[in-house]
Amino acid sequence: MSKLQAIRGTRDILPEESTDWQTVEETAREILQQAAYREIRTPIFEQTELFERGIGEATDVVGKEMYTFVDRGDRSITLRPEGTAGVVRSYIEHNLYAAGGVQRLWYLGPMFRYERPQAGRQRQFHQIGVEVLGTDDPRADAEVIAIATDIFKTLGLKNLHLAINSVGRGDDRETYRQALVEYFTPYKDDLDKDSQDRLTRNPLRILDSKDPKTGEIAKNAPSILDYLSDDSKRHFDRVCALLSQLGIAYELTPTLVRGLDYYTHTAFEIQSDDLGSQATVCGGGRYDGLVEQLGGKPTAAVGWAIGLERLIYLLQQLGKTSDRALDFYLVSRGDRAESTAVLLAQQLRRTGFSVEMDLSGSAFGKQFKRADRSGAAACLVLGDAEAEAGTVNLKWLKTGEQETWTRSDLLAKADELREKLR
Repeated sequence: MSKLQAIRGTRDILPEESTDWQTVEETAREILQQAAYREIRTPIFEQTELFERGIGEATDVVGKEMYTFVDRGDRSITLRPEGTAGVVRSYIEHNLYAAGGVQRLWYLGPMFRYERPQAGRQRQFHQIGVEVLGTDDPRADAEVIAIATDIFKTLGLKNLHLAINSVGRGDDRETYRQALVEYFTPYKDDLDKDSQDRLTRNPLRILDSKDPKTGEIAKNAPSILDYLSDDSKRHFDRVCALLSQLGIAYELTPTLVRGLDYYTHTAFEIQSDDLGSQATVCGGGRYDGLVEQLGGKPTAAVGWAIGLERLIYLLQQLGKTSDRALDFYLVSRGDRAESTAVLLAQQLRRTGFSVEMDLSGSAFGKQFKRADRSGAAACLVLGDAEAEAGTVNLKWLKTGEQETWTRSDLLAKADELREKLR
């Protein structure tokens, strides 16, 4: 019988790594809550039409990367390749706009794309994302960028830079699209195969090509910044001014168009200089036409997504991993001691301590060795004699210092113990 393994492009997040995930998630959750963002949870699969209409049929995501199947009801279903379309569908379906004002939403969960697996990139991957719906104010653009920056700084990342561009409104892009077609057409035979196909379907995506020869040709392509309307220029200039006011450095990147069709105005990426070719850890922008495109009322919106696999890979490469501290490792030997240990462990946990109870039933010597390996601050020792006397022996594992406490004092003097544990 063959050995069962995880499917290519998926991976198990094992216990020794899950602490890093929890740290990232908790950091983001706290910062987002401070900024009045509320969590939304949407299904991991949707009607295929949602992504075809929302992302764009001419994109690589829809054309090459989606996991799509026909279910038993003969419906075309797709595992979500990104989070924005599902959030917008929910926003429309549940009339979230009816509350008035701005909706600040965030999400966390798995996404699915059929891509070549590599470090920090999987076919099942995870994203944290934000969506601000109901305002076209440039301050919203600056706010979401500032929040992403705060998350990365809190996690200890430093070598990051913000690449930013404006892709204008629909009419700006159409004019620019024609200019790109005129520019690239004489070079058609020199472009890579994907870019040749994009020339008629989605020429802006040629600017994002990773092919070196195409990249050289694209260097002299017209800049979209020269095709922006006055309104688009004012919006973009205001965003850049606000970023400067916030002390967030940025680099104007006219070739930055992002990979999805729904972007308008601001497009940006936060990139790490420590990640090599897979440099982007956060990408986003404004998508003022998407809500209407999916059947809702015209609604301006802006957001971003952070790829967690790539972010955590970066943290691990930089040695910024986190260990969840354990307060006590509880060892016991003897029938009465083992029963008392169960009660004591639960009492300490209810008091707010983290406790691991040894369940091996082996000799004290072996249990002490496991206590040393556990990373706990202290070892609690219970034998039948201590259980009968109502006491517990406490050994500080770094210093070897030992103390004897009554179990009632151990619980009553929790604050004193916490000071020592620090």
